[in-house]
Parts: sequence; C-alpha cells; structure tokens
Amino acid sequence: MTTTKHMDTSVQNVDIAIVGGAMAGATLALALARLSSAQSLSAQSFAHQLARPLSIALIEAHVPDKQHPGFDARSIAIAHGSIFELSRLGLWPKLAHLGTAIENIHVSDRGHFGMTELNAAQFHLDALGQVVELERVGQVLFSELTKSDVKLFCPAKLVQIDATIDSHTLLLDTGERIQAKLVVAADGLQSKVRSSFNLPITQVAFAQTAIIANIQTDKPHQHWAYERFTQTGPLALLPMGDIQGQPRLSMVWALDAEGAKQMQAAPKAEFLAALQQAFGYRAGKFVDVSTRHAYPLDLSYMPRPIHHRCVFIGNAAQTVHPIAGQGFNLGLRDVVSLLEVLKTALEQGDDIGSVAVTHAYLKAREHDRNSTIRNIEFLVRGFSNQYWPLALGRNLGLRSLSWFVPLKTPVAQKAMGWK
Repeated sequence: MTTTKHMDTSVQNVDIAIVGGAMAGATLALALARLSSAQSLSAQSFAHQLARPLSIALIEAHVPDKQHPGFDARSIAIAHGSIFELSRLGLWPKLAHLGTAIENIHVSDRGHFGMTELNAAQFHLDALGQVVELERVGQVLFSELTKSDVKLFCPAKLVQIDATIDSHTLLLDTGERIQAKLVVAADGLQSKVRSSFNLPITQVAFAQTAIIANIQTDKPHQHWAYERFTQTGPLALLPMGDIQGQPRLSMVWALDAEGAKQMQAAPKAEFLAALQQAFGYRAGKFVDVSTRHAYPLDLSYMPRPIHHRCVFIGNAAQTVHPIAGQGFNLGLRDVVSLLEVLKTALEQGDDIGSVAVTHAYLKAREHDRNSTIRNIEFLVRGFSNQYWPLALGRNLGLRSLSWFVPLKTPVAQKAMGWK
C-alpha cells in the first residue's frame, strides 16, 4: 500500500487507475488486487493466475469518516444477490459482522387497501438482504486497502486528465502524476472524470427530497423492513443493530421540497409526530431521531458509461432513486461485469484499455442497467401519483401479490438483486 501527501512531479505507471474510493471504487480495487494476487483458485472465485501482477492505483479525496460523502451516516440495504457476489469477491466475510438481516419486507400504500409482504422463509432463505452503516463499512474497506497491493493515493484529488492513444495521465492535487492504461471513474454524481471529458448525462427531476435519519422505536424491529408509499413519495424503514439495547430503524422519507425543508428544521417532537402520522404504528412508537440530512432525489445516468480507455461505475454512471434500494446493488453489478470483462481480456492477453474491452463492458451492462433505471422511474411515478385509476391499479397489484403467492417470485428476485 502506498499513501501520498507530498509534492512529486514524477510519473507512476499503473495498469488501472480508479478515481473514487467509496463503495464501488473500494470494492473494485480490492477485487482487482485479489484477482492479481490469486489468493484463491476456487471455481467460484474471480481469482485467476495472471502472467504478471496487475498494478492498481486508487485515488480518493477523503479518509473514510462521517464527513466522507460516500461513507456518511447513511445505511444501505445490500441485497441477497449482492451478498453472493461480495462473497465471491472475498469481501463479505470482512463485512458480515456489520450487517443486520432483513427477513421480511412489508409494502403498503398509505390511505389505500394495497399491501403485501415478502418473507425470506417463503424462499427458503435466512435473509432477503442485510443493512449496513456506510461509515463502518468504509472503515473496514479502507483497512483492507491498506493491507493490499493497491497504490492508495489518499487524500488526493484529481485535477486533470491528459489522453494519448495508449494511456491517460492523471494529475493529482499532490503534484503526482499517474499514467494508466485504463481509468475507472467511480467518483460519484459530480464525477470529475466525466466533466473532464465533457461527457453527457441525462437527468430526470422527480421533485422529491429525501430526509434521512436513524429512528429509535419502543419495540424490537424483529428484522422487518418497511416500504410505505405516501402522497409525497416513498417512506422506507430498514432494521439496524441496537445501541445499548435501543431498537433502531434507518429512515428514508421522500417529501416535496417545502415539506422536506419543514421536516428537517422541525423540533424533534414535531418531526416524530409527523413521521408517526405518515407511517402508522406497525413498527411501534417512534421515540427519538438522529441528526436529519436532506438529499435531492433525482435520476441521473450516462447514456454511454464509457469513453476512450475509461469506464464509469456506480454513482458516476448512474444515480437512482432509493425507492427500490438498488443504488449500491446496481453499482456492484457494474463492478462484477467489469471484472468479468477484464478477466477475459487478461486471459487472452488483450490491452485492458482497448475499445474492445470498453465496449464489452458497455454491452454487458446494457440490459440490466436500462431495465433497472426504467423500472425505478416507473415505480417513482406510479406510486407518487394519486390519480385514482393509477392508485386503484397499483393497489390491486399489491393485493394480487398477497393473494397469489407465485407472483411474488419475480418481485422478490428483483428485490434480492438477482437480475
């Protein structure tokens, strides 16, 4: 592991430079390091003995803590399919102790008759997914990076990229230069890599803002997760680990801009009362709330998440509404697809930054990415609309899932991250 903070005008040559070390970037860096070192040769592993070790650089502007935009106070749901992939990458055993199982999911439409449940036991599983706190995950991944062969440039920011036919040269704010055959942009919605290349991004405004916080309740969550559709948008509650025996839920509440402003500024008692009214008492009485944060809920995606010797993954490629909990899970599928493409190229001795490789990644991600984005947009618009024929249709749909259990299978597969 190499960390840098000093000025250095020399050029360091690597095979792959990853810009952004939050969930997607850190996961990719660790998986590539494992691929290169061939720590495991099991049939289910990505590890493969290469002719020579890969050299990997990871550039990250922040050391993981509460202030890190990718590892902040939020929690995320890691779907069952994503846990399977993280296990194949050798990473889930490092993170499993941080997870709180989702064993049941309750979905309802406020003010209407529609509701349904998904239960892990119905699918012969221990859990449908796991909830983890990003700050704690960031610390574990960063610790693993410091023990790996990844050249870690942290804290360091990308200042400029200069392209040639065979490589990119990245200038950092430390004065250092990195020359890479392939650049992987994992630097989020405000991607410096994307803006450097003046690449287009499509944005869809949903006129919603999320209030995110942790909620304490007066009764155990018993590993239930909730998705409640309200007039202003979805309200999600995810089970979290207790603190000093106090049950907790991670909350994402979608509101219009004015409502979000009011709820973020409201006194604690007023906020809890409004939340209780919107959600009901199915999860118990809400007794406390942590610091509240607000995030705009828009859809942003690159029509083509590739460029000359460059691919985009995670939130740099697409940022989606949290209505279906697919953000990290979709980004992880970016990582897995890229690993498969790179593994094939390395086995065949191909240039890992070639047009053939970047276009293979584009093709590998096309169907899953497009269908996920399309489905999320449909859910947001369909469940935030009170037009009565639409409301009736979605409530009949939810009830049908309860009445006809076989219909749950494709829904559950999506929820569990199986594309």
